[in-house]
Amino acid sequence: MINAKKRKTILLLIPVVVILVGYVLYPSISTIIESFKQNGEFSLRNYTDFFGSKAAANFEALWHSVYISLLSVLLSALIGVPLAYIFNRYDFPGRQLFSNIAIMPIVLPSLVGVMAFMFLYGEAGLVPNAIKDLFNLSDVPFKIGGISGILIVHAYTMYPYFYMTTSSALNNIDPSLEEAAYNLGSSKFKVFWKVTFPLLTPGLVAASLLVFMVSMASFSAPFLLAGGYRVLSLQIYFSKVNGDLEMAATQSVILSLVSISFLLFMRWYQSRKDYRMASKGIGTHRSEVNNPILKSVMVTLGILAMIILLLPHATLLILSLVPEGAWTWQTYPQAFSLENFRLLFDDPNIWDPVRNSLIMTCIACIGVFIFGLITSYTLVKRSFIGKNLLDILVMIPWALPATVVGMNMILAFNKPSVFSFGEILVGTFWILPLAYFIRFIPLVVRSSNAVLEQMDDSLEEAAQNLGAKWFYTFRRIVVPIILPGVLSGTLLAFVQAVGEFPTSVLLYTLDNRPISIEIMNQLRMFNMGQAAAFGMIQVGLIAIVMLISYRFFGVKSENTL
Repeated sequence: MINAKKRKTILLLIPVVVILVGYVLYPSISTIIESFKQNGEFSLRNYTDFFGSKAAANFEALWHSVYISLLSVLLSALIGVPLAYIFNRYDFPGRQLFSNIAIMPIVLPSLVGVMAFMFLYGEAGLVPNAIKDLFNLSDVPFKIGGISGILIVHAYTMYPYFYMTTSSALNNIDPSLEEAAYNLGSSKFKVFWKVTFPLLTPGLVAASLLVFMVSMASFSAPFLLAGGYRVLSLQIYFSKVNGDLEMAATQSVILSLVSISFLLFMRWYQSRKDYRMASKGIGTHRSEVNNPILKSVMVTLGILAMIILLLPHATLLILSLVPEGAWTWQTYPQAFSLENFRLLFDDPNIWDPVRNSLIMTCIACIGVFIFGLITSYTLVKRSFIGKNLLDILVMIPWALPATVVGMNMILAFNKPSVFSFGEILVGTFWILPLAYFIRFIPLVVRSSNAVLEQMDDSLEEAAQNLGAKWFYTFRRIVVPIILPGVLSGTLLAFVQAVGEFPTSVLLYTLDNRPISIEIMNQLRMFNMGQAAAFGMIQVGLIAIVMLISYRFFGVKSENTL
């Protein structure tokens, strides 16, 4: 006979296992199987073509993806780590304002961020043309594009990962450890290198993983700025558009292997040493900058950095006020009005992408909220065979690049199956909410796990000893305690989903196109003002959700993984 606790565990596991197997494992296996097909028969031809001389473009794209990702990690670290150290260790006028502005790039979705940089620093951008006119030059002095443009955009949008994780790690370091090193005669550099930096390693590893994996999956920057420079995420898209699903599957498998290999390498690197502190001291003390010259320099640099960081947001806002036809061949916009925003509410066709994004994102977030709650509780509070395997399945969607998740959905659900209830999901409204749901499961599960692991089991036991049924205990005791963690993960999933582009561009249809796809369409029609207005809607939605998450749940935009 199975006791009551085991029976409840089995009942909890059934929906969790069915969803993870049906919508995470099955699509991934479908992609792997498809990569070994050639004209419907088993073959290694796709892999020999990928690495062979006949298809050098694929191997070149792989190398470019890895090369750009490693450089993105380096550049993001060079910006984010020093900023975090300065703002968390030194006190000077404006420090709090500057530190808040430092995370502003996080509110720009990938496509919107690239678009803002194009308007600012592209060949027809405002800054190069302003310099050209100011100095009466015959041509613009610079323009972003190619690999340098991609790296600039990546560094701007991704350095907050290093900034936030380093800031968190610095605030958790016991100051007495550094003070002891100083008292033993160590210099500031030696204390930083021998004491502080090693304690930052877990945070730096986490940030490196995030930046590398986001960069490997990057689609918007290469799509708009590459200028013929091949990366693997674009190759997957081109193969899909050309109908070569077998090669697209092969490219997806290889891109996934590279990302997972880097994940395993960084985990190994972090596990070589123990980074725990044996003591617990007072909070971090910031040193007051008393030298007037140094104080002036830091304030000046802070103001310049603030201007540079806010320029993309300001440019997006300004261009959203440019009506259609008011900026074509001219160097600068010629008129401003609220026409683009008025059209959003007056024209149903223009409002459709906003409505689609909100509906699909809300559907996905409701799904990850419920599923994350059940899955996290099962993983943390229940014992069963295969728990580690289940935890790996939960993390697979985060380890896979967004374009790979999109291809997994296409190859798994372009034909009827038991998991699609006998229907073809590709080409329907439901394929995008499903993809968003799968992609952001790890966000909610990990944020919920962090809270659940701190909850004492005796709380549940006490309620049950007093006669409460399990569901009543779960609803009245467990859920209220872990609700902040679940909601914070769900809000972060909302932020990611509302600006999602790489998966959407592979799966959207005319009827369910989200905001990011409409931005791309407006750019293709050279309707810059309407594209910027859609971008402002995205930024506004993300800013509101981030404000709510910080105000009520203490989430400062950090990724919960």
